[in-house]
Amino acid sequence: MFFEKKLDSAEIVKKINARNILKRYLYLVFGCFLLSIAFNVFFLPENIVYGGVAGISIITNSLLGWDPSLVILIADGILLVISFLLLGWEKTKGSIIGSLLFPIMVKLTANFGSYLQFDITNTLLLVIFGGVVAGIGAGIIFKTGFTTGGTDIVNQIVSKYGKVSIGKAMLMSDGLIVLSAGFFLGGEGIIFAWEKVMYAIMVLYLLSSMTDKVILGISQSKCFYIVTTHETAVKKFLIQYLNHGVTVLDGRGGFTGDHKKVIMCIVPTKEYTIVKEAIHDIDSEAFFLVTDAYEVYGGE
Repeated sequence: MFFEKKLDSAEIVKKINARNILKRYLYLVFGCFLLSIAFNVFFLPENIVYGGVAGISIITNSLLGWDPSLVILIADGILLVISFLLLGWEKTKGSIIGSLLFPIMVKLTANFGSYLQFDITNTLLLVIFGGVVAGIGAGIIFKTGFTTGGTDIVNQIVSKYGKVSIGKAMLMSDGLIVLSAGFFLGGEGIIFAWEKVMYAIMVLYLLSSMTDKVILGISQSKCFYIVTTHETAVKKFLIQYLNHGVTVLDGRGGFTGDHKKVIMCIVPTKEYTIVKEAIHDIDSEAFFLVTDAYEVYGGE
């Protein structure tokens, strides 16, 4: 007789976090190093405030001359305490090391720009490279299961108590910081620094895109979900001509209630066009959905 194994969610997460612990810490250090390089070499010299505690430290450095690493360390420390009080230990512990390591890296790489001796006056180029480097660093950190704390903690608190999604919380916090920079760094008089804000938005886009690429990887496959009245012909094309396995799922129309078969098939990205055109030629009224398949495991 078979018994279902009872799995505790906390134990599952604990086992996952215990795997390759040394490798994860090394990746965390490297990710923080890349973030600090992007901060000191690309963003701080140009006063590009891209959100987060690091963005706040750029504002205070420009206005008051405060050491960015110290501002980040103090702000992260305060937010860690708030996180522990409002979110609990389990939600907080993953941010502790990153919250301490990132400001240390910012301090250690403070003069890195002079060593590299960049002779670049094109701010747009600096922003692009900075966004890419920062995105790779953030992606490496998140992939290890850690965070650098800061406004990530604020976003979790706002999400929990404000009953909004993490995405909306991020938009509010980063948006407020970027807009604040537009006012504070606008120069003398009431001048809004539109150019700085536009550069910051570009950095945020590049950073988030590169973070996703590092975490998920570059999609090398596409997943087709196909609903067709010519099921046999479509399967024959996929199995015999392209030599790909298929899975047939049971589906039911939400409006009509009719039972339908859904063909699922993973194909290499390079074959996307031929599969799409073939489905259309076999059944011009076929309905199909295509999504990126970042990782494919198992099967024969």
